[in-house]
Amino acid sequence: MAAPNLTRDDAITRAELLDVESYAVDLDLTDGAGAPGESTFRTTTTVRFTAAEPGASTWIDLVAAGVRSATLNGRELDVADYDEEKGIALPDLAAENELVVDADGRYMNTGEGLHRFVDQVDGGVYLYSQFETADAKRMFACFDQPDLKATITATVTAAPSWQVISNGATEAVTDADHGAKRHAFATTAPISTYLVALIAGPYARWDDTYTDEHGTIPLGIFCRASLAEHMDAERLFTETKQGFGFYHRNFGVPYPFGKYDQLFVPEFNAGAMENVGAVTFLEDYVFRSRVTRYLYERRAETVLHEMAHMWFGDLVTMRWWDDLWLNESFATWASVVSQAEATEYRNAWTTFANVEKSWAYRQDQLPSTHPVAADIPDLQAVEVNFDGITYAKGASVLKQLVSYVGQEEFLSGLRLYFSRHAYGNATFDDLLGALTEASGRDLSGWSAQWLRTTGLNSLSPSFSVGENGRYTAFEVVQGGARPGAGELRTHRLAVGIYDDDGSGKLVRQHRVELDVSGDRTEVPELVGVDAGALVLVNDDDLTYCTMRLDERSLTTLIDRIGDIAEPLPRTLCWSAAWEMTREAELRARDFVALVTAGLAAESEVGVVQRLLLQAQTALASYAEPGWAVTEGWPTFVARLLELAHADPGSDHQLAIVNALAGSVLTGEAIDTIAGWRSGEKPLEGLTVDTDLRWRLLHALVAHGAAGEAEIEAEYALDNTATGRRMTERARALIPTPEAKAEAWRRAVEDDSLPNAINSAIIMGFSHPAQQALLVDYVPRYFAAVDDVWARRSSEQAQPMVQGLFPSWAVEQATVEQADAWLEGDHPSALRRLVTEGRAGVVRALAAREFDRG
Repeated sequence: MAAPNLTRDDAITRAELLDVESYAVDLDLTDGAGAPGESTFRTTTTVRFTAAEPGASTWIDLVAAGVRSATLNGRELDVADYDEEKGIALPDLAAENELVVDADGRYMNTGEGLHRFVDQVDGGVYLYSQFETADAKRMFACFDQPDLKATITATVTAAPSWQVISNGATEAVTDADHGAKRHAFATTAPISTYLVALIAGPYARWDDTYTDEHGTIPLGIFCRASLAEHMDAERLFTETKQGFGFYHRNFGVPYPFGKYDQLFVPEFNAGAMENVGAVTFLEDYVFRSRVTRYLYERRAETVLHEMAHMWFGDLVTMRWWDDLWLNESFATWASVVSQAEATEYRNAWTTFANVEKSWAYRQDQLPSTHPVAADIPDLQAVEVNFDGITYAKGASVLKQLVSYVGQEEFLSGLRLYFSRHAYGNATFDDLLGALTEASGRDLSGWSAQWLRTTGLNSLSPSFSVGENGRYTAFEVVQGGARPGAGELRTHRLAVGIYDDDGSGKLVRQHRVELDVSGDRTEVPELVGVDAGALVLVNDDDLTYCTMRLDERSLTTLIDRIGDIAEPLPRTLCWSAAWEMTREAELRARDFVALVTAGLAAESEVGVVQRLLLQAQTALASYAEPGWAVTEGWPTFVARLLELAHADPGSDHQLAIVNALAGSVLTGEAIDTIAGWRSGEKPLEGLTVDTDLRWRLLHALVAHGAAGEAEIEAEYALDNTATGRRMTERARALIPTPEAKAEAWRRAVEDDSLPNAINSAIIMGFSHPAQQALLVDYVPRYFAAVDDVWARRSSEQAQPMVQGLFPSWAVEQATVEQADAWLEGDHPSALRRLVTEGRAGVVRALAAREFDRG
């Protein structure tokens, strides 16, 4: 069920009353006989806190199967009517208080609270906690809000073979009853409840240390025992050490939390979580089959993102969730700059432009867009705000701020901020004050322009060229932000002029960096410069904008995008073409043609993977359906089959084969993929390993070329947690009404499924080759979605609400059914998600209409 919805006003009131000093948390994870417990666990919490108003009342949060007792200052509290929606009432507080709560916690399978997982390979029971935004109360009684920090002292009784990891280092492991072991952990510094962690089970473990002039940090890496053979711990330790080196050089405060463990856990809902000293990761980052370099790069970004949070988020924590954006934006920016400057991924800013910026643009063009600094009145609002504005636009805006004030000045401001607010809570105004002091710039106007508004400004060149081929005038023209109030902003940007270098490559010949404000800004430095074949008014991707191209530059992009020598400007051009397609300014079929023509020249495999995904989206959603079926998909697939032979054994080959598996296939392609999978007609250089076998099988199943027998046979070969997810997805892909009905029933009606299984079913439910099978599910979605939202927690409900929105039905009737639903009374968070789904269909309808022209 959904957790209680704390409001900001209630949190402020409680924080004004209380100062929390410490939690002593004692957990028993056994069944009472030394073996792992199955459905509940014993949780005893001792909280010491002061009250500003003796005699006042408050409450403590707890979501549990039951409360055995609660004692406040030696006085037994009546918990007979305990209601997890209300927590436990605490009447008649003293100036200094001690509360002891003895309860039975409930294991979860939704990735919230204390998650329990059984490994089907060896029967091992694995636990891990996930508390953001406010699920610590599912494991122990607490004042579950970020500005009531306290020390944590944990003791845990567990099965004797288990590793047990928490925020503090292990101080002692002693014998307990029935052969169990009792683990005692060091008391932490003051931390927020959402950053508390517990991970326990028969995890495999690797140890190392990082040492510099500040001392030695013990490092640990953990994953399930059945995945241990695939763990590349040495590479992860290297990237971890590179991160610590970079952050120690630049943040001014050494890592403040002693040891640093990284734990790869099953059925995790997100990419990772920045628990103090015990970071949890999605275990899909333990690559059991071959992946491209791009996925290693993205994993390294996640490693460095979570590490950055140790300072920004953990050492200094937001006061309330209004500043969630600052936590995530900073960690994203820091992870990319550290990748680019301290690791092998020197082109990390290209990936940022390709991935994060694309996410931000897409989110910022939705009707639900919001300022970067959003208003967060309650927990339900924040749970749908882990979005492209909070992460990607915010990071883009911080990158713009760094360009505006200078990187060294920005880092100097950070050092002030960390030193002033260590182990406490702060707001964006505190950071802005430190940055203003360090840079000497008044940033109040910048903050109002960039953080309190919505939408993107368009930036385009306007110039004249003389008979000698040189610019006689050059301006950057800025359009008002949209969607939004049409604001103009100050942009620190670079204008790049690109032309042929004589060898057939397009290279930058001139660059001018300047501040652009108002609707027109002159660039006198370019007067007299040779006019280039390509003009980029956001060269180096310094600002956040919609970059427009002049007519000659657009022609150059279409005809010669593969000739652009450097990956970042080339990516900016790809991005401009994609945004034009989404805005119904470039026909979807022309974008697909651009991709198929230019793909072979693209050196960055991450860009290749993104372009293939965009081309598939263009064909499935933005192109006129008749053309897509008869010409678009067949031409695209034929080109991929050709490119699959071009560079045997390369990452590019693997990316192309993966894209084929997700496409609408011709008969020839189906036969070819079947031959690759069976080994009867192998593709030179391609190793068909476990995960690729599944992807190829999914493609065959989706087209009716394989079925239940083949699925069962593959599952028998891969009887693992991942294999089960792949099996569930495959069954949902079977192109029959019966299979779709069963997939829908399970995804929508079965609340007992783990989130990971539910998500796999949802991923298989719709396929671009199966749209005719799904017509009846448009009204069924709108009939079911309210009940799902009411029954399930946010983490459980969101995959269904977003994943089963009928985006496959690009028809006006879908919009009308959404409008009819929106006329009703619905929770604001749910309304937002449905509004976003509707907006996607409206955009697709406009693009299809343009594609017909």
